[in-house]
Amino acid sequence: WYSDISGSSYSEAQLGKEFNNKFNNSVVGFNKAGDVIYLLNTYDGKSDLVKGISKATLNGTSWSKPEKIEIPTLDIEGDFYGFFVSEDEKAMIISYAGPNTLGEEDLYVSLNEGGSWTKPQHLGAKVNSAGFEISPFLSPSKDTLFFSSNGFGGEGDADIFFSVKNGAWTNWSTPKNLGSKINSPKFDAYFVKKGSRIYWSSNRASEMSDIYSTGILPPPPVTATCLKMDVTEYGRKDGSIDLKVEGGVAPFTYSWSNGQTKEDLSQLSPGTYTVQVKDAVGQIATTQAEITQPDLVLPPVVAIDYNRLVFVHYFGYNQNKLKVDRGDLRDFVKDAEKQLKEGRERMTMVIVASASNVPTVSFETNQKLAEARANNLKYDLIQYFTRKKLADRITVVVKEAQVQGPEYADDAQAKGKYEPFQFVEMVTE
Repeated sequence: WYSDISGSSYSEAQLGKEFNNKFNNSVVGFNKAGDVIYLLNTYDGKSDLVKGISKATLNGTSWSKPEKIEIPTLDIEGDFYGFFVSEDEKAMIISYAGPNTLGEEDLYVSLNEGGSWTKPQHLGAKVNSAGFEISPFLSPSKDTLFFSSNGFGGEGDADIFFSVKNGAWTNWSTPKNLGSKINSPKFDAYFVKKGSRIYWSSNRASEMSDIYSTGILPPPPVTATCLKMDVTEYGRKDGSIDLKVEGGVAPFTYSWSNGQTKEDLSQLSPGTYTVQVKDAVGQIATTQAEITQPDLVLPPVVAIDYNRLVFVHYFGYNQNKLKVDRGDLRDFVKDAEKQLKEGRERMTMVIVASASNVPTVSFETNQKLAEARANNLKYDLIQYFTRKKLADRITVVVKEAQVQGPEYADDAQAKGKYEPFQFVEMVTE
């Protein structure tokens, strides 16, 4: 039977003559365009009922004669069975007592591959129980299965459940009951979703079943906020973000700009971190937090007193060598040489080198770039004081070579951002 809807009212039910014979008849699916209808049983004119599924096509204003759909190995012996065909006509869910059935009726899937349907495959023990699983309905995306069962507990005789497919057709989440707003202590089945409304059949108010309908309320919007803790000391990585998510539908997934997929972040360097939160129904919220750090206190570039000399040089991108006879380094070694000639017995030169997080093209890693800056300077100093016959009174040591500064953001031209971390520093002791 069919009825037309106008606003919120349905017309008087009319008989669909093309699809009825002396046996039980029901609709088990439409394609998305609405011009192909799938029907329970077959219409081949035989005197005996042939259990299976047929389809008819709309030609203008009339339907073609229903034709049987061949499904390999499908042999229904029991009295209870059902079908559902997806609107893209690629998947068919079958409920019947067949191979590997765990209970009274189980759910199987047959796929349309190149115009032919495959042998039914059992959907597995997650969605099939020792009871019966009937009246399947598959979402248009083919990832959520609704069905009725008396084998998973619930409100009463048979309840409507849903399960989410996780990859393969045999891998489903644990079925979840739709709850007391839908299910009753009696028989509830034949769930269908269309737009923002659902329909199902129930005998909660009488001996026989009636059709029920209700609207689907939109889920609460998902929102996200970041509670941050900044880096406590320049160059450290101890920042953190505590993400707070409200509303939406669990479970949530998290996609951070630094590649992390967990909810909260720790051991963070300074920088801006953006996260996209997605809930179970596809709602998205985006937020960000900026982790800061205290300013770098650079040592003075001139000697503090006679006994302690200080040298600092800031490198351009990928540079790692200096010349002892030029610029500030020449002045530094001349001052050191002068102190030794004026009576200072020994001197230790301590080197600290640094590289930023801008990727290097000449070295395997930025750490190796920092080490090259330190070791090149050490080598040149030893060579210089050897020529001056002062090498036995000079000790040159590399104290530290490190990589530090803000995370690279594909902005190598931002010299002011990265240059403070491209340096070599040396002091005398």
